[in-house]
Amino acid sequence: MSIFSAVFCRAADAWTGAETELDDATTIDDVADVMRDACGAAAEGTMVLVMEADDEWFAIVRVDDHSDPRVFLSDVRVVHENPVAALLLDSGEIDAPEEGEGSGQKPYPQPGGDFRLLDDLGTPASDLVSLTTSEGLLPGDVLADVAERAGFGDPLEALRL
Repeated sequence: MSIFSAVFCRAADAWTGAETELDDATTIDDVADVMRDACGAAAEGTMVLVMEADDEWFAIVRVDDHSDPRVFLSDVRVVHENPVAALLLDSGEIDAPEEGEGSGQKPYPQPGGDFRLLDDLGTPASDLVSLTTSEGLLPGDVLADVAERAGFGDPLEALRL
């Protein structure tokens, strides 16, 4: 399963983005370190990491300054199937179902984590849940919408080309 991940950093009311690799990350703190390294001097502000796995699920990780990472996962059931998704459990914000629960086809996602992590970036919790569970929207579509609302839609689109 291929995973696209990119971090976006806000400094002086402008967003910059960089594609990231999470292959060496073993904890959520490692993910935050990857974000800080990618942002460099902008790591003192708001950083948002988006990741998407083959149109099956997506995750958003947010770090503000030196605070602990906040995490949202579009479908908590994937933590048993994907080691990168499992890293997000370290945040303490995701309650994963028992392994085997919900195995097989997953027609409706079960989102989890911090639903409010993008409230101040244009996507209130209710919208995030609605977008995540809307029939017909792929994870990439949801991330594009969220990025557009936050102001980093163009940098995300440029990285995906």
